[in-house]
Amino acid sequence: MSASMDTDDVDFSTVATVTVEKWRESVSIKEQDVVAEEVAIALEYNGISHAVMMASPADLEDFALGFSLTEGILTDPSELFDCEVVAVPDGIQVQMQIATERFIALKEKRRNLTGRTGCGLCGAETLAQAIRKPLPVNSSAKFSVATVYAAIASMQQQQQLQQQTGATHAAAWLNKNGEILLVREDVGRHNALDKLIGALAARNEGKEDLSCGAVIITSRASYEMVQKAASMGIGFIAAISAPTALAIRLAQQADVTLLGFVRTHSRSHVVYTHERRIIS
Repeated sequence: MSASMDTDDVDFSTVATVTVEKWRESVSIKEQDVVAEEVAIALEYNGISHAVMMASPADLEDFALGFSLTEGILTDPSELFDCEVVAVPDGIQVQMQIATERFIALKEKRRNLTGRTGCGLCGAETLAQAIRKPLPVNSSAKFSVATVYAAIASMQQQQQLQQQTGATHAAAWLNKNGEILLVREDVGRHNALDKLIGALAARNEGKEDLSCGAVIITSRASYEMVQKAASMGIGFIAAISAPTALAIRLAQQADVTLLGFVRTHSRSHVVYTHERRIIS
């Protein structure tokens, strides 16, 4: 990717310390507690604000690139020329410079989108904008259930924000060798996935074949989680929680293998779609 990422003058804390009163067996104790920060992030393209999302103020360059790709604003990471993270009084601006043709296309279909934690469709003006159906993926990914269980355990060990605060979701990349390559966290499940996809796009520069790996998520598998993954050619999703009915229908149509209720302690899971990618 040719974009330059400038965050040298920005220092954002992802956690805060507060004084709380904890009760246990009718006894209260005042002590310090660590909680997750949540900040308004404005995503700007060529000087025009397009989206404001509530997110954890970490890995914002990854977030900006991943969001741009999964929302179809960019078709390739090389179309992002520059990305600068700037602190402002009410939050953070991520100022991107993108290719002229992509900016023209964005203006033509531009929507006034204001996102909230866990809500990726806020602001869509039409049903067609809200329910986007990616083409079927061409994924060669295959994993044993033992590999998926091990991946869940490995991801949880790397969730530093969750361990500190108990308030964040995570999305992890399981490569074709069965290894957790990257983990990204956020207070919003969609944001965590966008950060992961952005990190893969920025750091691997096409070296990591997304059709051969899997996304592991700590949240429920909502429609948009499937849509975002499928739009990048990812054909295997494993979620700790449940999918929605719409997510299952989309996964079926997009040829995405979807697992839910993956539990490491009981070594159990539910297969919802396309079980052929699971090695017995």
